[in-house]
Amino acid sequence: MANLACEASAPGKLILFGEHAVVYGRPALAVPVTQVHAIVRVSGSSRSGIWIDAPNIDLHAELTTLPTDHPLAAVVHNLLFNLRIDPFPSINLKINSTIPVASGLGSGAAVSVALIRALSTYIGHPLSDEQVNELAFEIEKLHHGTPSGIDNMVITYARPVYFVKGRPLETFKVGEPFFIIIGDTGIAAPTKESVGAVRKLWVDDKDKWEKVFSKVGEIVKQARNTIETGKTTELGELMDQNHALLQEMTVSSPELDKLVHAARTAGALGAKLSGGGRGGNMIALVNPETAETVGKSLIESGARRIIITKVE
Repeated sequence: MANLACEASAPGKLILFGEHAVVYGRPALAVPVTQVHAIVRVSGSSRSGIWIDAPNIDLHAELTTLPTDHPLAAVVHNLLFNLRIDPFPSINLKINSTIPVASGLGSGAAVSVALIRALSTYIGHPLSDEQVNELAFEIEKLHHGTPSGIDNMVITYARPVYFVKGRPLETFKVGEPFFIIIGDTGIAAPTKESVGAVRKLWVDDKDKWEKVFSKVGEIVKQARNTIETGKTTELGELMDQNHALLQEMTVSSPELDKLVHAARTAGALGAKLSGGGRGGNMIALVNPETAETVGKSLIESGARRIIITKVE
């Protein structure tokens, strides 16, 4: 058992294209967002038990007082069970995150990844990226029901990813850097609910929705080619097309649509919701010279906060 404190961090993530359709075998593009992150610190405790201090969610509790399916408790139980640690050590877990919760930026997966890394290192069993990713995916199932696996994968490997469920990880190169503004509606958007709503639509009319998902898949393939060849200004139109299909899936919202419209009107090259939808975030493609104007317009139109991220 290690005696020194251990700390690990993990970035947020952003889906550029392909959310929801990715659950049904179509590709998606996602990138890490390093401007926000989760940090977990593990240290020894004079108190018996595993004490969790997560001020962002107002949680201050000992592990055994939490339900076993609580996401944080599940991470700890799964990890220590897999590493055959018995009895459990007496430790303090301090969890902080600058990633907005339930906003489509992967806050849950980032906390899981950081926690798995910090705790496994502390107890002297550091894990490979593959092992971290596998454990984090198990926790994502608790968060989201039928997740694609893209959140844990982008966050674990911290690099741009072209993702198809069930296939080996593919990264993609960015021909020319480009800028994305993230606008947060401030409305919590649990992914599990929107994923479930899309699944119900699909169950009721599989032929129709398979065609819609395939349209999204074609947009994703075009977007990857556009990014790799550096023709990033063309991404705007693809974003607009993807957003229209997400509206058709009923996962947009009046607040998201208002921000998307505001961004386009203020000079963004294109905009769409990102993540589960029905709240959470939207994204807009901007030039460096229009970023400030678009950001101001988003705030005036109700965005709780904005983040400007450079994809490179």
